[in-house]
Parts: sequence; structure tokens; C-alpha cells
Amino acid sequence: MMDETTPERSDAEAAYQKALAVKNSYKQELMAKPNVVGVGVGLKQKDDIFTDIVAIIVMVSRKITTAQLDPESLIPLEIEGVPVDVQEVGELRAQ
Repeated sequence: MMDETTPERSDAEAAYQKALAVKNSYKQELMAKPNVVGVGVGLKQKDDIFTDIVAIIVMVSRKITTAQLDPESLIPLEIEGVPVDVQEVGELRAQ
């Protein structure tokens, strides 16, 4: 069982805090890109399975291939060393 003093917890917390700071610095820039409906911090997914990698999550209404996007519309694979995961979430609406 992990407690607050274990190295794994410290590493995960440090990764989360770094990702949160980077997300806050780049949120406005990311939200201005086409199809982006939200930006957060969470675990990166691979083949619809969550990994243990803390990442900036960029939520898009639908994924578009790189070939269909202008270079300035591309979402980077990482920002300041923090992985970026683009996740398709559809249209978001407040209820």
C-alpha cells in the first residue's frame, strides 16, 4: 500500500503538478485550435486503455488527420516535456 511518503506517490504528484502548470500556461492557445472543446490533466490513453503517464488532455469534438489540418492547427505531442494526449469526446454542452 502506498502512503504519501512513497517515492511513487511523490513522482506522480510532481508529474501532475508540472502538467497542471504547463496546461494552465498553454490552455488559451490550445483552446483556440479548431475542434478543441476542453483542456485538462489526466492519464494518457493508448488503444482506449489508460496508462500511468500523466499528460495534458486535449479534448476535441472529433479527431482529424494531420493531413487535413494546417500546420498551425496541429496539437503538439508534448509541451515543455509534458506528454499531450488528444481525446475525441464529441460535442460538449452544459446541462
